[in-house]
Amino acid sequence: MENKISQKEIAKIFLKLGFVGFGGPAAHIAMMRDEVVIKRKWMNEQHFLDLLGATNLIPGPNSTEMAIHIGYDKGGWKGLLTAGLCFILPAVLVTGVFAWLYYKYGQLPEIQPFIYGIKPAIIAIIIGAVFPLAKKSIKSTFLGILGVGVLIGALLGGDEIYLMFGAGLLAFALHYTRKRKSDTLQSFVPFTFLQIVQTTFWTTTNSKLFWTFLKIGSILYGSGYVLFAFLDTELVATGLLTRQQLMDAIAVGQFTPGPVFSSVTFIGFQINGLSGAIISTIAIFLPSFVFVALLNPLIRKLRNSKGLSDFLDAVNVASVAIIAAVCFTMGKETITDWRTITIALISGIIVFRLKKINSAFVVLGGSLLGYLLFQF
Repeated sequence: MENKISQKEIAKIFLKLGFVGFGGPAAHIAMMRDEVVIKRKWMNEQHFLDLLGATNLIPGPNSTEMAIHIGYDKGGWKGLLTAGLCFILPAVLVTGVFAWLYYKYGQLPEIQPFIYGIKPAIIAIIIGAVFPLAKKSIKSTFLGILGVGVLIGALLGGDEIYLMFGAGLLAFALHYTRKRKSDTLQSFVPFTFLQIVQTTFWTTTNSKLFWTFLKIGSILYGSGYVLFAFLDTELVATGLLTRQQLMDAIAVGQFTPGPVFSSVTFIGFQINGLSGAIISTIAIFLPSFVFVALLNPLIRKLRNSKGLSDFLDAVNVASVAIIAAVCFTMGKETITDWRTITIALISGIIVFRLKKINSAFVVLGGSLLGYLLFQF
């Protein structure tokens, strides 16, 4: 493996991102790009895009899988585990504290003023990442038109996975219309899951939690909101969780850093205490490690095949278009008054004019500004 990075350095970056990564997958990916492409030059823009495209093709939390991809790419199997765990654990610990407070006192602490400022700052960070990614991914007029089509489809509510696979398959088909050569798609190896070792806290409830969240982590595409729709069906409808607890779990997922899937820690704690939180968290994230371990070695092989390279280019463009659509939707919901406009403009100027500034400072600055302006 070329340009291997020390486990300490991988841990340092992803621990930091785990603690300051507010704003959902699009924001997390923008921050990762800032750290590994711009500041540290661990990889070029094209390879980062390839990892992003591959991440969008598999189920599970996108930003967590992106972290795992980068870790595996730069540190092998140890890097895979280090990056994934360091990105996930801060969110899980913070969520665990909120879960305990909620369980003990029946309500969540008031931190709305800080979140008020974080959200518009996040919009600026995402826009700052989308522009260079778009410039790199649009390699031809066809890809530009494809990107616009996916963007429109996403804004109209089209399913993300259909848009990405559709874009990729269209490019792949056009390649073989132009050149009648027979590259063959490499089949994905179906994987089977390990048997679970009995532990002292392996109760009937925890068994139900484990298999529920393992299933969701193995098949779920899309945003955290799709996760909550699954949870409503699997847990609220069966009486394990109340709808109010689910709504509060959604709130926790929005105002804690790191992957929104850490909301599952909160849910597991409400259902079966600490053991439920641990079991649920392991189950929801485990498939991501397996999927990335299987897919990552294939990415460079895909790039070396002309037909599959066209497929990957189209998926990359679609991924960037979907991030842009997410950013637009978030902006409409977030930038609604003079305060949020002010925070977004100041954050945007900092992101575009001070390119070397760490995105974590933009998030923290937005949080502080939001708190101050919220008082007016």
